Amino acid sequence: MLSLAPVSFALLTLMHMSKLDLTKAYKELYNATHKPALLFVPPGHYLSIEGQGDPNGEHFAACTQALYTGAYGIKMHYKKMELDFVVCKLEGLWWVEDVENYKDFKEVMQVPRDLWHWQLLIRMPDFINKNDVKTILKKTYLKKPVPHFNQVYLQTLAEGQSVQILHTGPYATEPVSLQLLHDFMEEKGLTWNGRHHEIYLSDPRKTAPEKLKTILRQPVK
Repeated sequence: MLSLAPVSFALLTLMHMSKLDLTKAYKELYNATHKPALLFVPPGHYLSIEGQGDPNGEHFAACTQALYTGAYGIKMHYKKMELDFVVCKLEGLWWVEDVENYKDFKEVMQVPRDLWHWQLLIRMPDFINKNDVKTILKKTYLKKPVPHFNQVYLQTLAEGQSVQILHTGPYATEPVSLQLLHDFMEEKGLTWNGRHHEIYLSDPRKTAPEKLKTILRQPVK
């Protein structure tokens, strides 16, 4: 099982000379193979917004825009302090009500999309301060008032022991990879211990569906 330490003081010092890229600082969190693997996910700061409904709908798109607007507002604030960083990959937690009543991932995927719940996330550096974020978001909104911006907030997510796998292809074919995760969990005697987590390594606006790369993660116990 992998274990990741917080960003070191030495790394923080280097940030004064270059941008901090969290996908490189936490390589194990943003790299996966097509075979399920165990890892330990340490607590981290995430800018977040929650919603419900079809991910292809207008509400989802508006919430995504609000989240990115907040992320870039925070980035620009810290850049002025010579603590610049790369805005990280979009991530998402997904769930449906009464999930324990479904037998497998394929059944869950058949739930109408308007009933899907989601929490979109963008990881932030550890040095980000919650009190600062509230002030920064208020100033950012005054400059760029986008819908749902008042729902954006900073949270700490601690998933701990997890399993993950790399899925290549359209989002609709994820159940194939999810089944591999499920089989791996059964083999290891593991059970769910949190919400389904996805990390979008590819930009769907620029990548063909068959080439999309998504990390699928499940906290376990």
